[in-house]
Amino acid sequence: MFKANTEFDIIGMGEVMLRLSPPAKEKISQCETFEKTIGGSELNVVSGASMLGVRSAIITKIPQNKIGHFVRNKIRYGNVSDDYIVYDQSADARLGVYYYESGAYPRKSTVIYDRARSSMCTLSLDELPSDIYEKTKVFHISSITLAIDKNLRETALEMIKRFHKAGALISFDVNYRSALWSEEEAREVIQSILKYVDFLFVSEETSRRMLQREGTLEEIMQGYVKDYGCKLVATTRREVISPMRHNFNSKIFYGGKFYEEKPYNNIEVIDRIGSGDAYLAGVLYGLIKTGDITSALEIGNATSAVKNTVVGDMSASSIDEILSVIKSHKATGRQDEMVR
Repeated sequence: MFKANTEFDIIGMGEVMLRLSPPAKEKISQCETFEKTIGGSELNVVSGASMLGVRSAIITKIPQNKIGHFVRNKIRYGNVSDDYIVYDQSADARLGVYYYESGAYPRKSTVIYDRARSSMCTLSLDELPSDIYEKTKVFHISSITLAIDKNLRETALEMIKRFHKAGALISFDVNYRSALWSEEEAREVIQSILKYVDFLFVSEETSRRMLQREGTLEEIMQGYVKDYGCKLVATTRREVISPMRHNFNSKIFYGGKFYEEKPYNNIEVIDRIGSGDAYLAGVLYGLIKTGDITSALEIGNATSAVKNTVVGDMSASSIDEILSVIKSHKATGRQDEMVR
């Protein structure tokens, strides 16, 4: 399925943002300090997969200043290569920012974006080496990158075509955000690239509303394979009981067969941001390292469940931790309350 002897297993492309959050459960309107970290959908995926045990890189553009250096250092800490970071030395260089307020029932979690005209929006093809397209098994991108800027969209669409032509498998997370673009615009753009997509990650709600697919969930998933030639279609299912208590499961369609397992119930949520990305990281790792769909699904579900318990956007799990979680998830009867 995958190209052999590539320098990287996964290369992702996307904006990396500064995240500012009130400590504990404070509200943005009352807090005096913010805790800072970084995040971004595609970075979360490649970092999570790299922590599990594949080699990954991120294509992004950040300011050439101290805050950019902070981002670079965090990317390296996430075990991701910085070979394809482009540094913006212009007077208008800026890093996108978002503020995240963690909720507690009945107050919902809140995200506020300040990302307009960030350095990432100015990324162009000539800022990247021409041989990059030959260097990975998988190229991963989400629709967020297609939505934040029309010039960046054209760059991203061309990169998808070039990676596809070079033999990389294309991983695409629909990850629709209504605050970034309309359903009509998103549908037109996304439908135009699905013919290049090998691994499609899309929620049932997005399939029905934005992409206007009809039928049962199983018929919708089969439809992406029939209509566009996707090799694998994955749909996550999250049941939010409260901001701090979730249930999670997923379904994968591959090779004419559906794959599913029992859900992770009553997950104790510390920080849900990035848990969907962690699922993708686990599935992609499982596909690359094991080639077994059942294992990929189990690793994806476990990595997502664990990410909910970790502060920050990026997953921080080793494969040993995830395999231990999977073993416990399948076990019956009494289990030890502590690993020691």
